[in-house]
Amino acid sequence: MKQSRLMSLVESVANVIVGYGVAVVTQILIFPVFGLHTTLAQNLKMGAIFTIVSIARSFALRRVFEAIRMLSAR
Repeated sequence: MKQSRLMSLVESVANVIVGYGVAVVTQILIFPVFGLHTTLAQNLKMGAIFTIVSIARSFALRRVFEAIRMLSAR
């Protein structure tokens, strides 16, 4: 069964939200282990940057694989 565009959007948004939460919680837990002490605001900002980078990476990889698929379909 094919996924609808709406459900693809819902999945993508959920993935970004969960990824952001995981990034922030991981930073809060791991940074002190390495002697890095940041405020919650700093962790939230870094999480946002990591999220933007992740979205860009994911988009770029999807486009590369789509290009590969189109070339192999010829």
